[in-house]
Amino acid sequence: MRREARIRALVVDDEPLARARLKELIAELAWLEQVGEAASGAEAIAALDRWRPDLVFLDIQLPGISGLEVLRTTRHTPAIVFTTAHDRFAVTAFELGALDYILKPFGRERFGQAMQRAKPVLEARLGGGAAERARDVLAEGPLLRLFVRDGGRIVPLPLTAVERIQACDDVVLVHAGERVYRLNVPLADLERRLDPRVFVRIHRSHLVNLEHVASLEPLDDSRLEVQLRSGLRLMASRQRSRALRGIGR
Repeated sequence: MRREARIRALVVDDEPLARARLKELIAELAWLEQVGEAASGAEAIAALDRWRPDLVFLDIQLPGISGLEVLRTTRHTPAIVFTTAHDRFAVTAFELGALDYILKPFGRERFGQAMQRAKPVLEARLGGGAAERARDVLAEGPLLRLFVRDGGRIVPLPLTAVERIQACDDVVLVHAGERVYRLNVPLADLERRLDPRVFVRIHRSHLVNLEHVASLEPLDDSRLEVQLRSGLRLMASRQRSRALRGIGR
């Protein structure tokens, strides 16, 4: 009987204890095999091109260059599972085609959940062109989805479900139905990555999804009130009201 081929994995993390923990968890899965490890961005690039693994467990903050820069630089195209203590990179990470984004500290259960989801995808398409997607995404372009924290997980959120995005100091609150998600990114930075034909700024602290707008009602000669399909009403600034009046002309 032919022995089932195992998925070959590389571990990239600057913390020795984190690498050792991942090594233990990988060893518990019969279908997964660790072929190497790296502790810096430069080491990661060399290891990826040397070992050509099917999967990389990649920390984002590394000595030298970041994990995101590693993906843009490497010639090899592995599937990616990000393992990091920081959730602020989730928007970019999942746009790179990551299979999962595991927040540190994580245990056996969370790792097992990630691998259970990743296994059929890996078996169906080893590699999956993640590095090519990285090059595309690290160049500018509209996002198609956000990835947000839901309890202890990072989950995908289609932008079609987002009603509005609200600035709150240096973070944003993403309103989708009855749920509100927090993203650690300034509103201006996120706005640059959204399709301006869909998400429109109505004043300093709010972007609205035009697909969720029910009506624009004039309050006076200079300002509009934006009524959303949810029933919420928001006041547009004078400057933004002028821009809104030009939509559809």
